[in-house]
Amino acid sequence: MRILRAGDHKRMPWKNGKGETVEIAVFPPGASINDFDWRISMETVAEDGPFSIFPGIDRTLAILDGNGMVLHVAGSTPALLTTASDPLAFPADVPVATRLEDGAITDLNVMTRRDGLAHTLIRVDVDRSKTVPLSPSTCVFLCHRGAVSFRRDSETGALGAGDALLIDDAAASVLEIDGEAKCYLASITTG
Repeated sequence: MRILRAGDHKRMPWKNGKGETVEIAVFPPGASINDFDWRISMETVAEDGPFSIFPGIDRTLAILDGNGMVLHVAGSTPALLTTASDPLAFPADVPVATRLEDGAITDLNVMTRRDGLAHTLIRVDVDRSKTVPLSPSTCVFLCHRGAVSFRRDSETGALGAGDALLIDDAAASVLEIDGEAKCYLASITTG
C-alpha cells in the first residue's frame, strides 16, 4: 500500500486543451494521457462542451462537487449526474458532451484500457467505522472530503481530504476505516 498525498497529485491540461486535470494515479507510472493502461483523475468542468475522445478506453465518472451536469453519451439517453448519483460508466471513445446544471462541477474519472482491463467505482460514505471489502485487484481508495484512518492486515495510516491509498494487490482482503468522510473506491482488474 502507498499513500498518494493530495499535494503531490500531478496537474496537466485536458487532452482537448479546454481545462485542467489533476492526476491521482496512473499505470504504468509516468504514462502520458495517450498511453496509460489505467488512470484516475479529477477535473473541474466550468463550461458546457465536448469531452475528449480516448480510443479503446472505458470510463466511469462521479460528481464530487457542484450542482451536477447532464451527460450526453452518443447512443444513450442523457443522464443527470449529481453528487448523490451513482458513478456512471460509459465508453470514452464515442462522442460525449456535457451541459452544466448550475455552475462548475468537479468530477472523478476512472479510465481503463478496454483491451485487457476493467474497473468499478463506488462511493463509500464513512461515519465512524466501516469495513470495505477489497477485490483481488489494484485498488485506489480516495478520501474526497473529511479524514479517515485505515488498517489492512498490519498496515495502518491516515488520509486527509484529497489523499488516496493505492493498493497494488488487494488479494481479496478488507480495509478497515475509521472517521467521517466521503470516499470512493476504484477497483481495476485484468479482464
